[in-house]
Amino acid sequence: MRYLFVHQNFPGQYLHFIRHLLADHANEIVFLSEPNENAIPGVRRIVYQKPAPGHPSLHPGIRELDMAMRRAEVAAGLARNLRGLGFTPDVIIGHHGWGEMLDLVDVWPATKLLGYFEFYYQTAGQDVGFDPEFPVDASQFPRIRAMNGINLLALALHQHGQTPTRWQLTRYPEWAQQQISVLPEGARLDVCRPDPKLYEERFALGSFVVMPNEKLVTYVARNLEPYRGFHVMMRALPALLKARPDLKVVLVGGDEVSYGARLADTTWRAYFQRELAGKYDAARVLLPGQLAYADYLRLLQRSDAHVYLSYPFVASWSLREALACGCAVVAADVEPVREFVTHNRNGWLTPALDPKALADSVLQVLEDAKLNRRLRGGARRHAERHLDMDQHIAALTAKVAEITGG
Repeated sequence: MRYLFVHQNFPGQYLHFIRHLLADHANEIVFLSEPNENAIPGVRRIVYQKPAPGHPSLHPGIRELDMAMRRAEVAAGLARNLRGLGFTPDVIIGHHGWGEMLDLVDVWPATKLLGYFEFYYQTAGQDVGFDPEFPVDASQFPRIRAMNGINLLALALHQHGQTPTRWQLTRYPEWAQQQISVLPEGARLDVCRPDPKLYEERFALGSFVVMPNEKLVTYVARNLEPYRGFHVMMRALPALLKARPDLKVVLVGGDEVSYGARLADTTWRAYFQRELAGKYDAARVLLPGQLAYADYLRLLQRSDAHVYLSYPFVASWSLREALACGCAVVAADVEPVREFVTHNRNGWLTPALDPKALADSVLQVLEDAKLNRRLRGGARRHAERHLDMDQHIAALTAKVAEITGG
């Protein structure tokens, strides 16, 4: 079969599926994206440069849609070139978030699309307005609703959609859910797995060392920001470190902003470090930025308690991987997280915005050895039953066969 993948950031969600497809040499794979340094042998890349933004006078609510239409125009032009070279895909698979897929039906009208629908924005009941510390003024509501412009145009294509969780599906209007299938995403269980020997030896990230007789609390986010509870984690540090002199903490994440508001003149990391300066032993806390995957994986495997915090928003891949590694997960008690974590079975749920409750929960998980073992075992069993990457690939393969008649 001929596959065309589309994602602004190659390879996006499709790395493992593409590797699976490449095992069959009869498959031809083309990937349309912005340029980056990533490469997969056997995949033909077609890259485009991000278009220049529209005029500054554009209404703020339409700027994202304007850029999406510009991306769609560029992508369609490249698709016509591909068609002229004799390439017609049997299926087009991609993420609808940036707009590149919107005009491809005009280039290949007979080709089915399977589009990734990640999130439907709403002004209440999920991320917006969840955290009273960072209120969203009602004047922003029209802009938030307008962020669904790409979603709605994609749904108007009357093609096929996928989303990874039941919660994400229910964010969409009922009429739209008929087009979208839940295809759960997983983790590589052969790679993301417990490694008990790491608790028996000296563990180091650079010059930061955790000895076998010390406890390690971990926290991971793509970027350190309130959407992923960084402020709650930071404010829990004084109580955690005071209660356990043997405790060390590693907080992984970059200084960009993936979700929510930016600060005008500093990063969220610097902002909360300044707020808490002198209130905890900073020598026992490492903020290494983003880690190489191998170091990140070792960190999860060595963790005595792993904290996962989030607003009611899309669950991170790191949560899936922490469960697969058999971490004792202490997680925010919000609906999208409860789809993965059942309290006292495969993790410990704690109020999402309460630093004291978080500290108390982490300490309980650290100090109750029986509880810790039960949560670790439950996490790995949950991953084996529900998060196996092979199951995800099989479901995606079946969906492609369904929509193509293959």
